Amino acid sequence: MGKSKLQKFAEMETFPNVFQYPFSVIEQQPFEMKGSWHQEYFKNNHPIVLELGCGKGEYTVELARLYPDMNFIGVDIKGARMWTGAKMALEEKLGNVAFLRTNIEIIDRFFDTNEVQEIWLTFSDPQMKNPRKRLTSSFFMERYRRFLVNGGIIHLKTDSNFLFTYTSLMVKTNKLPILFCTDDLYHTEGIDEATQKILSIQTYYESMWIERGLNIKYIKFELPHDVLLQEPDVEIPLDDYRSYHRPKRSSLDTGK
Repeated sequence: MGKSKLQKFAEMETFPNVFQYPFSVIEQQPFEMKGSWHQEYFKNNHPIVLELGCGKGEYTVELARLYPDMNFIGVDIKGARMWTGAKMALEEKLGNVAFLRTNIEIIDRFFDTNEVQEIWLTFSDPQMKNPRKRLTSSFFMERYRRFLVNGGIIHLKTDSNFLFTYTSLMVKTNKLPILFCTDDLYHTEGIDEATQKILSIQTYYESMWIERGLNIKYIKFELPHDVLLQEPDVEIPLDDYRSYHRPKRSSLDTGK
């Protein structure tokens, strides 16, 4: 690990807006603030929104700037990246932002029933070879329901046609209410005001994907508690390109 990473990890230990609980820690030390984020950290009753796989945290911070009456928590296991957004939020005195460094597979250990209103998934790894690891799979959505309000909203913003198609099929198969859906976010007419507002947020890599001529896909849907979730049994064409910092795509043509 490089010196700069070590320095960032050390500095993050002093950040009041960062909570570091990777799997190795949470196994030994339960997260005591579960169910008490409003009272103990945010000191308000505003809705809590998670960004899972937040990377550098730039999207989390931008959302917090746009919506001061909502609380945002960026979640990722990569601490050196998260340092960027956490430091930015502190410097700007954004009290409606926090960061949680942990494994998303155990996200339900940090939030209690009905504690979260919305989830953002921004440019998640499509995990074309492993359905269980996709952040819109039934495996993860069952975990989200343990702390997401009934009918809570999930946003997926992605460059991956594979992940967008898979998620759209998940939504269709389970008859989940769709609030908005487009396979070309920046060239769609009639977008509602709330969606137009988020168009002002572009991460560094999103801008690069747009420059490469890739369409940005977006779907927003509700996740009710009473639906028995099923995986779509459909073959989906794999992405025909390699996104930044993602492993080389499979030699197969399709995946489920």
